Amino acid sequence: MRTPVIGITGRQTNVRDEFPETLGHLRSDVFITAYADCVTVAGGIPLWLSRTADPAALAAALDGFVIGGGQDVDPRLYGSVPDRHSTVLDPARDEFECELVRAAVHAGRPVLGICRGNEVINVAFGGTLRGDLALGVGESHGFLGYPAAHRSHAVTLAEGSLLARLLGPAAAVNSYHHQSVDKLGAGLVATAHAPDGVIEGVERPGTDLLGVQWHPEMLDGPDPVFDWLVGRCSTGDQTYDGSEIHRAIA
Repeated sequence: MRTPVIGITGRQTNVRDEFPETLGHLRSDVFITAYADCVTVAGGIPLWLSRTADPAALAAALDGFVIGGGQDVDPRLYGSVPDRHSTVLDPARDEFECELVRAAVHAGRPVLGICRGNEVINVAFGGTLRGDLALGVGESHGFLGYPAAHRSHAVTLAEGSLLARLLGPAAAVNSYHHQSVDKLGAGLVATAHAPDGVIEGVERPGTDLLGVQWHPEMLDGPDPVFDWLVGRCSTGDQTYDGSEIHRAIA
């Protein structure tokens, strides 16, 4: 039985920030190494994904996926408009990740969405987001100057849910977001809530799709959600020689 290969998404930035005089016209992909570290600890092989790859081909080639954190999802994807609270947007990333989530679910591949990735999952299935939590909830969910591993608030996990099986009825988590899931996408169920009612986790019954609003990769020690992701990856239905990945990214 081979080791599962887990695709991880990232963002793009301008190379000019480091090499303004020689490579300023180029863009580079940026990935969070903590995601790869967690996948490796859980027993998988991490693979960075380029958004130039075809999502359906990636879903056929790889065993599972991490949809990582980052900037806001473009509000125009769920019927709203950007405002002064919006971060810099990246519509190309939004399109790639939404298509990848849908393709992975269609192919029966496990998907873990983290922070922005949780929001991408919801938008991919027609859901909406709350544009800025500071405008209407009782707690701050954004960066408050705590260390990355600081567990700033609790979440209550729905009885019988995947998250409850992994973490128990409640868990303390970190918090680095200013948006959250609002109207749930088709087939999604909210299975984690903060004390102020903010949705902190979603699942899609009948699939291996899980989103969490916190950052498990920043917390101390191995995290059960990465163990779940790698453990759920199918390792017996593909003869893996690298050719599928080559075709996916060609």
